[in-house]
Amino acid sequence: MTWNCPFCGHNQVVTGGSFNLIRGFIGTERNRYDVRGYAIKMTECLNPECKEFAAEVMLVGVKQNTVGQTVIAIEDVKFRSRIRPVSAARPQHACIPPQLVRDYEEACAIVELSPKAAATLCRRCLQGMIRNFCGISRSTLAQEIAELKKAVDTGTAPRQVSDESVEAIDSVRSIGNIGAHFERDIDLIIEVDDGEALRLVSLIELLFEEWYVARFDRVRRLGEVRETGLAKTAERRLLSS
Repeated sequence: MTWNCPFCGHNQVVTGGSFNLIRGFIGTERNRYDVRGYAIKMTECLNPECKEFAAEVMLVGVKQNTVGQTVIAIEDVKFRSRIRPVSAARPQHACIPPQLVRDYEEACAIVELSPKAAATLCRRCLQGMIRNFCGISRSTLAQEIAELKKAVDTGTAPRQVSDESVEAIDSVRSIGNIGAHFERDIDLIIEVDDGEALRLVSLIELLFEEWYVARFDRVRRLGEVRETGLAKTAERRLLSS
């Protein structure tokens, strides 16, 4: 199977030597959740510059095998908890402002424990991106989104900001209770479910890539072309002298 290291982002094929799964029975009778087994999974990164490992523990159910024996059902996960790293936050590029990355990482760390708190951090991160990347600051996030729409329509928004990205940000307002309070205080905590919070996290990851990383790569590539041109010009002058 393939696996993406949460520490370095390296995509790799998991081998027997880099993966271990320990399983067993918890030794109790059937409970209301039908949790009767556990499994601990550990995966090591094959990237020689990383060599980190990720681990998680799962409480699972049981099943009958083909010969009628009761065995651990790894696929029947009742509860899951990450041990290392503690969240599903992806490594982010150094070009992204640290405060935005911290809000994103904190949101990822608590998205399962408190989706509503994670959503609040995500909304603050989105507002921070609009203010930092797009240079738009208004009294409410809804007003900033409206101003960003106007900037895209008039061609004054940063080139990395597309109609689709603005529509994605605005569509967040229609997700459950987020929509009812999106235009209010950015620190207001409201009821949000896991799926809504995860969609906000995914949106932030997408905008990090499409806005900040894309701009960084464009500037870097144009700089390399410029340096090549300057080097060639200097070389021609040297040959002609």
